[in-house]
Amino acid sequence: MSSHGERVANHELLKQVNAALVYRLIDTQGPISRVDIAQISALAPASVTNITRQLLENGLIKEVAQQASTGGRPAISLTTEQAAFLFISCRLGREELQCSVMDLSGTIHQHTVTPILQHDAEGIVTTLQQAIGQHLQTAKAKQQFIAIAITMAGLVDPQTGTVLYSPNHQIANLELAQRLQSITQLPIYIGNDTRALALAEYYLGAAKGCQDFILVSIHHGAGSGIVSNGQLLLGKNRNVGEIGHIQIDPFGEQCHCGNFGCLETLVANKAILAQTRALLAKGHKSTLQSENLSIEKICQAAIRNDQVAVQIIRQAGENLGRVLAILVNLFNPEKILLAGEIVQSAAVLFPALLQQIQRQSLPNFHHELHLDQAHFQGQGTMGGYALVKRALHENDLLQRIMQP
Repeated sequence: MSSHGERVANHELLKQVNAALVYRLIDTQGPISRVDIAQISALAPASVTNITRQLLENGLIKEVAQQASTGGRPAISLTTEQAAFLFISCRLGREELQCSVMDLSGTIHQHTVTPILQHDAEGIVTTLQQAIGQHLQTAKAKQQFIAIAITMAGLVDPQTGTVLYSPNHQIANLELAQRLQSITQLPIYIGNDTRALALAEYYLGAAKGCQDFILVSIHHGAGSGIVSNGQLLLGKNRNVGEIGHIQIDPFGEQCHCGNFGCLETLVANKAILAQTRALLAKGHKSTLQSENLSIEKICQAAIRNDQVAVQIIRQAGENLGRVLAILVNLFNPEKILLAGEIVQSAAVLFPALLQQIQRQSLPNFHHELHLDQAHFQGQGTMGGYALVKRALHENDLLQRIMQP
């Protein structure tokens, strides 16, 4: 490319980056005036006027009148347009596919749950194609679909839309985004479910306004999403936070990863149920019964001070607390959020977690640490909301809407 061509390309890229900056400011701090945007962004007022005009023309933002504090003429401020833009968020679970039609405010307009009957690549792709295709028919007048988002457990490459590994399905190295292009030309964003939910907590949930926090999710496995300085931490292959495979007991149960005594062999739902049944089989007195046992029942029993349930939850808290202490020493977060059925026993679980954190992490790191429940419990499709929101804030999706 000639030097002139490079300058043109660089100028165009700068314009796009500035547009994303202005949109992000309006989205996170709106209603906000053009004067305030110029001051916060350090962009020239003329540039702000230009960018906001383009955003208005594309329906991405709108003007709102705010009454001046002096009682004079209302000042014109800007806020993002949210209801007109729809996307489909899919959460590919172990046994079911959840799909939500959402708008940019996070409001869910439609929600379906489809059982997953085939766990190979063809079965997963067909299930997704049918569910997404069905929802694409639902846009009303003055609404448009702008993206598809898919989250799941396992390792994914968000750049190529490839599923590298899934603990629940036989879909290793599946080029999922490419396979779904047969039913839609919309951009498709694919991400790990726990890390996407961490972003959702940052945008709308229990970590809103918090720049440094960790979301820990305990379900069929154990995973985490780490937000540092307002950015989701991602490594070379875009996957960071696989805490479920930190070894706790070298002579423990074998994990599906091949190692022994990984965290998730001790604290995941399946492990909690097995440990409880083992204590009951030994004849320990409890209100719990091996038949129809569930995490919810164990949590409720622990709150009622059932000694078997208390022992199980405290033991889980000690094991998980060891890993949380490592994370505190490494990342020094303001908050740790917990997601999963086990948080129903928070009154028993959280003291055990805090005791381990305080015992095994630096005092300066844990003395102001907040431990809390995640806001989005059992709302898996909110992870897709976060992927779409990030794509808007980071320019990719914004440019697709502005230059269709």
